[in-house]
Amino acid sequence: MKHQLQTSRRHFIKASVAALGFPTIVPSSVFGQNAPSNRITLGVVGWGMQGPGNTNAFLAEPDCQVVAACDLDKKHLAAALTKINGHYNNTDCKAYSDYREMMARKDIDAVMLAVPDNWHGLISIEALKNGKDVYGEKPLARTIAEQQAIVRAVQKYQRIWQTGSWQRSQDRFRIAAEIVRNGLIGTIKEVQVGLPSGHNDFAGTKDKMQVSEPPADFDYETWIGPATMQPYIEGRIHKNWRWDYNIGGGQLLDWIGHHCDIAHWGMDCDNTGPNEINPVQADFPPRTDIWNTATKYRAETKYANGMSMTIAGGHPDIQMGTKWIGSDGWVWVDRGGFDASKDELKKAVQRRQGDKVVSGFEAPKLGDDIIKKRLYETKGHQRNFLDCIKSRQPTVTPVETAHHSATPGHLALIAMTLKRSIKWDPEKEIIIGDPEASKLLGREYRGPWKLEA
Repeated sequence: MKHQLQTSRRHFIKASVAALGFPTIVPSSVFGQNAPSNRITLGVVGWGMQGPGNTNAFLAEPDCQVVAACDLDKKHLAAALTKINGHYNNTDCKAYSDYREMMARKDIDAVMLAVPDNWHGLISIEALKNGKDVYGEKPLARTIAEQQAIVRAVQKYQRIWQTGSWQRSQDRFRIAAEIVRNGLIGTIKEVQVGLPSGHNDFAGTKDKMQVSEPPADFDYETWIGPATMQPYIEGRIHKNWRWDYNIGGGQLLDWIGHHCDIAHWGMDCDNTGPNEINPVQADFPPRTDIWNTATKYRAETKYANGMSMTIAGGHPDIQMGTKWIGSDGWVWVDRGGFDASKDELKKAVQRRQGDKVVSGFEAPKLGDDIIKKRLYETKGHQRNFLDCIKSRQPTVTPVETAHHSATPGHLALIAMTLKRSIKWDPEKEIIIGDPEASKLLGREYRGPWKLEA
């Protein structure tokens, strides 16, 4: 009887998924074939800045079991095991220093990737070709060419992808985008994307800029991976790697996957991008500096539908967050607030204590008679990923969306580096008439690493 029920359940799930028009690839955990927990099994790669927080969110979900952790720093790996095994009160989580060994495990359904940008392409594709669904951090990759390769791999292997652009799973941002998409501020004319400037000493290592030998418990050779080999300096590794163009992309690429992602959501541009990028300003430290990413920057982009977008960091006239300016008003949203030109729109996201408006947020007051087009609503970013692993439906931030959200930032960096405007074909995804700029869409890999086409 048990076998009969299990078989019937399998047929029911496959039939239901097929009826929705999605591939009938369902994780083994859905069929109850995994360990006694019957949970989605998850491996985590990277225990630096984003890894612990993402993992904590998955640990809180009862239908997810974290079974493996991978990191090149033995201290980080030990901390990961302590956290994960401590949560389950066992020692079942297995440690890995080689992500390929972890990806080869057949009993792992999905992986969470929180690694430096230079590794996004290689690790993502290895996971995908091994049949893993992926929760990957933003930006999608260090270069546009790597992003394109990841998109192709997701589509080829028919995997579920969730990008760590978690603002889409917050009511504040969704409702702001809904207001714009429903025409409540008229036709969009201009969009402002305000990002941070300068450098943040996340690791507390800004004074540790001397060349030294890597610690014995840290595999620095592999950590550099496909990037150019350079001397070990503590101030440009963990967390602060993002200020080194050899590994990361500075504040611009660190944040473009957040606020440009929301901007595109409101613009209905999840599957397209700009056709012209004009550099306005870029304050670059000397390329030989240890922290050499732009500290202040500004670029103007144009879209085929007449909209323009300003991307800026360190310019007071461009407020942090996303602002849409239309023919009949404007809306601005950030992690710390919401504002609009119309009082009735402000009320849609105000939280009250009695008659007093206080900081915060509550469910929308705008009804279906006003908001006729509702956007994708989730119960949490990690929760959405797990639900989509089961249903095989797209996540709120699938790989194609992440690719298009980050592309304006990549193009802006190329334009600012060359100090000239560039033309972009968003359909063919090529730079038009500029071979030098086109070369910057990708980077040569250090051997033996190779990016799959």
